[in-house]
Amino acid sequence: MVTPNPFSAMFGRSPFQPLLAHIVKVNDCADMLVPFYEATLAGDWEQAARHRETITQLEHDADSLKTELRLNLPNSLFLPVSRSDLLDLISVQDKIANKVRDITGIMLGRCMVTPEPLQQPFLEYMKTAVASVAQARKALEELKDLLESGFGRNVSDVMQNLIRELHQLEHQSDDQQVAIRRQLFELESELPPVDVIFLYKIIDWVGEVSDRAERVGSRLQILTAR
Repeated sequence: MVTPNPFSAMFGRSPFQPLLAHIVKVNDCADMLVPFYEATLAGDWEQAARHRETITQLEHDADSLKTELRLNLPNSLFLPVSRSDLLDLISVQDKIANKVRDITGIMLGRCMVTPEPLQQPFLEYMKTAVASVAQARKALEELKDLLESGFGRNVSDVMQNLIRELHQLEHQSDDQQVAIRRQLFELESELPPVDVIFLYKIIDWVGEVSDRAERVGSRLQILTAR
């Protein structure tokens, strides 16, 4: 008796089901960024390491789902949307988890301590990045539900509203990034140069989390426009 592939069966219900399963893992991964950072602020590197292990496992799970999706994606003739669009979307989603892993890896590896004046702004900045990922997940959930319920005409309007909120979060992240970089510039002379270099890198990478979440929304917008 041949055992059916449960992942392949997901495509029988909806091509968005495996994409949603993947972004749920990505979202869970991003959600760990704030508690990880809070542990670094408390100087609790053991707790930070435990959060990092969770992040690494979630990133690995997301990567496995990405691989399964690529291997089991049906021929374009049997999909309501372009195969290349789906592959592009899963790639963008996966890069979010990769970046969260990279951020926590450097911060833990160097036991990075954020200068006190930057700690609260940095925490709020990370929260915005995490909220952007959650909004991208919400947009995909809504798109899946709308398409499966047959309300095709309403998809565009609903997605426009969700994606508009996602753009607002990304814009908020950009503003926070500019403010934090300005604060760091004012503190540079008081800090070791190598620490400054890595702080700028982490600032950029947190911004990339928001940017990549917005790209998920942009890809969904393209899907609903075709």
